[in-house]
Amino acid sequence: MRLRKRRQCFPSCSSLHRVDEDEVYWRQKKGDEELEWPHSSTHVISQLAQCFTNAMVRSRSWIGGLFNRLSIKHNEKFLDYPLTRIQEQRLQKLQERLQRPFDEACPDHQEALRALWHIAFPNVALKGLISEQWKEMGWQGPNPSTDFRGCGFISMENLLFFGRTYPASFRRLLFKQDGNRAIWEYPFAVAGINVSFMLIQMLDLYSAKPKNLPGFNFLKLLEEDEEAFDVLYCIAFEMMDAQWLAMHASYMEFNEVLQATRTQLQRELSLDDVYRIQDLPAYNLLYL
Repeated sequence: MRLRKRRQCFPSCSSLHRVDEDEVYWRQKKGDEELEWPHSSTHVISQLAQCFTNAMVRSRSWIGGLFNRLSIKHNEKFLDYPLTRIQEQRLQKLQERLQRPFDEACPDHQEALRALWHIAFPNVALKGLISEQWKEMGWQGPNPSTDFRGCGFISMENLLFFGRTYPASFRRLLFKQDGNRAIWEYPFAVAGINVSFMLIQMLDLYSAKPKNLPGFNFLKLLEEDEEAFDVLYCIAFEMMDAQWLAMHASYMEFNEVLQATRTQLQRELSLDDVYRIQDLPAYNLLYL
């Protein structure tokens, strides 16, 4: 089995990450030397999914700490600013969502899992909430509820919103339809949980109010659109996939891809002319 030729160019979005030519050369060289994977690799798949889960668990320290150090001087003016009534109400509602854990015994959460499966595989009957079928969507094991422990029910809501609101984009990423890809790709569902966690940290949503420029500007988007966080999640997921292709990444480089995605999203959320979620340059990725 041979690895297919990988994509050489990045999607047409002027603001997205550009890779240094030397970096591209060495990544291509490394890609040419990658070993082929055997068909019977259940253990390897499990390790691959665990790699992505570890990225989420560690992100509070390595991502948050890095960007706090880099931007501390720029955050001082955001320590005290007034919120509008709508901003305060919508931020509070969003923060309440963050506190809700995933409960596999809750009927509503069970139904959400079934709905997610139906969105992903509408013509395939689900055998059970605990089933080996879930691995086809990119969960670590047969029980997806264990993967939600790191981020809670909001990560489920994000995936459902993505599938219901942008079904073509959702399926394109789920089935890796865009670009020339390697045999093994990032696990869709676990990567989605990582994107949720990254956004929460980047926007400083656990604070009473965000203390950085991207978070401050996000509140303006939230005031214009109550679903701004969910739409931003879909954009971030698309950006992550685009970065993955542009960087010719392998599963061991997922942290690096997530880092690059966060950096680019921070830049877009810091632009002066972004007043609505649709103003973000990467918004158009949802309609490619």
